[in-house]
Amino acid sequence: MKVLHVITGLGIGGAEQQLRLLLRHLPVESRVVTLTNPGPVAAGIEADGTPVTHLGMTGNRDVGALPRLARVVRQGGYDLVHTHLYRACVYGRPAARLAGVRRIIATEHSLGEAQIEGRPLSAGTRALYLASERLGTSTVAVSSSVARRLADWGVPPARIRVVPNGIETARFAFDARARRLVRGVLGVPRDAYVVGGVGRLVPGKRFDRLVRAVAAVPEAWLLLVGEGDRREELLRVARECGAAGRVLLTGACEDPPTVTSLGPSLPELLSAMDVFVSTSPDETFGLAVVEALAAGLPALYVACPAVDDLPPEAAPGARRIGGSVPELISALRGVRDARLARLPVPRAALRYDIARSAGQLMSLYDQAVHGGTPSPVK
Repeated sequence: MKVLHVITGLGIGGAEQQLRLLLRHLPVESRVVTLTNPGPVAAGIEADGTPVTHLGMTGNRDVGALPRLARVVRQGGYDLVHTHLYRACVYGRPAARLAGVRRIIATEHSLGEAQIEGRPLSAGTRALYLASERLGTSTVAVSSSVARRLADWGVPPARIRVVPNGIETARFAFDARARRLVRGVLGVPRDAYVVGGVGRLVPGKRFDRLVRAVAAVPEAWLLLVGEGDRREELLRVARECGAAGRVLLTGACEDPPTVTSLGPSLPELLSAMDVFVSTSPDETFGLAVVEALAAGLPALYVACPAVDDLPPEAAPGARRIGGSVPELISALRGVRDARLARLPVPRAALRYDIARSAGQLMSLYDQAVHGGTPSPVK
């Protein structure tokens, strides 16, 4: 089977890195087209052995990208086209049809209650999405929450399939040696209480509240992994709270790493933490929380469909909390006082292993290309 994946861009981000992980586990001949920004994840995908083509799209209204993309699809002789992220779905589905490919699967990675991929929802956004959705075979939601939102948006429920995001669970196992080394490199005391967070440094993640909460727990350090336009603002908040020396921003961390990656890997950084906190109030999955659980960390979260969609016993180390600064302070002090040992890997982390997600997606591919009923996933 030959599959073409079309994605809006390949900078460091959740959907982009999720595509790279899937490609490492899908038993098909794949190629990737990125409409814009062939960033670090593109280099990682190519290092893994999958070719990447940059379409050179200049903006949302670059309609010339449509025939260019259709030409790529036609020349490749693909059995199926799989699109990822809003712009790639809107352009990729009609391009596939123009090229004569009728088997089209789209994954919706980031549809929140009031935003899609960080942008406010609008009537025009919805209308354009639904118009192109009708050209596809099915739409994949990365969580049950996203599936419900798609149905509420107007996508026929019979066309929606849930294939959750996944991680390479074994890579996140706690490493005591990495913990010592990372703390040494970052200048963190060996016995410090380290609070961690992972994500883009943007307003929606509400990391400013986490900075203020950590500042109010004098023995706590904060290790934030990510990059974004609020970096300087977060450092300013830390200075104003008198915690500048205890707030560390490591920058973006490509995961999986490539041979050119510098600095500690994400699993190593998680090993250096004592508790993980997700302050975002609107998540479509909550992959960072799952990664933290796989590393044996207690995980506090404001929103995480990946955990909420499972029974409580699947993730005993995860706890939903309020997102205000006083509530965060109380939760951080509670974990500190409990002096929790590293936790065993919970069922949730095993359930969301990327090999399992790739198997579910492969079942959808087989159904689309060969017909029949998808194989049950155990």
